[in-house]
Amino acid sequence: MEQLVASWHNGRSLPETYVLPLEIRPGKLYVPVSTNIIPVVDLGGHDETAIIQQILEASQEFGFFQVINHGVPSNLIDEAMNVFKEFHAMSAKDKAIQCSNDLNKNCFLYTSSHRYATEKYHFWRDSLTHFCHPLEKQIQFWPEKPTRYRNVVSKYTTEVSKLGSTILELISKGLGVSPEHFSNGLTENPKMIVNHYPPCPDPTLTLGVPKHRDPVLINILLQEEDLYGLQVFKDEEWIDVEPIPHAFVVNIGYVLQIISNGKLKGAEHRVVTNSNSARTTASFFVNPSDETLIEPAKVLVNASSPALYRSLPYKDFHSKFLVTSADWKELEKFVRTTSA
Repeated sequence: MEQLVASWHNGRSLPETYVLPLEIRPGKLYVPVSTNIIPVVDLGGHDETAIIQQILEASQEFGFFQVINHGVPSNLIDEAMNVFKEFHAMSAKDKAIQCSNDLNKNCFLYTSSHRYATEKYHFWRDSLTHFCHPLEKQIQFWPEKPTRYRNVVSKYTTEVSKLGSTILELISKGLGVSPEHFSNGLTENPKMIVNHYPPCPDPTLTLGVPKHRDPVLINILLQEEDLYGLQVFKDEEWIDVEPIPHAFVVNIGYVLQIISNGKLKGAEHRVVTNSNSARTTASFFVNPSDETLIEPAKVLVNASSPALYRSLPYKDFHSKFLVTSADWKELEKFVRTTSA
């Protein structure tokens, strides 16, 4: 495995392999101002119709929203973030050992991206990823250190999975799709991705994650308090997503864009770095199983609203996503119907 950024970044200038082409460099970064542009949805409210409307409007305009009063205990959120940070604080050797027992790579540690060996330039992050379902099968491959990792993260993923089901149920009601639509293989393969972004020598020249759309239904993201980094692309500018304590950031993935027949949009986003502090985030990807067909929900397709996307197995869609390096324009050509 290539050397993790966290194992060598201290005191070094930015290596040439991390200097991005001018057209995708973040350039001068300004101190984020707390503006709460991204909508915040209170799931604890009593007016379900209003909550659904907020979610749909945010999903259509931004492809992003944050949720508060979501039911995941604050102490569990804090415990999970602490254990994620503890994992990435271990030595590179110890971290590699924790992921060496799974020959199928369901638990995987990497730096930059899965394509490190072939990519033209690298990105400033280290990542731990593992599958979460069925828990009793997958947990044996999760890290054994920190010693409380499996105990804490199993509780955390169980709660976040429930939250994902709640959000998808609200979205289904807003779209007029049966809530059972998401109870089959479309949500069968959830995955955790724990990203770590060490302090960067020059954040103007590189990125933690480049511009992309997630190849999932939804991503439920936990940000570290007080540390900015996630940005959403809207109206030709980058908008900072404020890290609200104990809130989750929810973004619409490309798969849900397909299922909604384009009514919801998978938003482009990226991650910028900073030179002062390490930043850790945890994404819970709600993924279909490989063989599940992804296609527009039939109730959303009619003579006046024809299908914009063709039907295909998720594994074919995801393979194309990797091959095109998440280029959404190439993905659009691949998944669009010939008549769209």
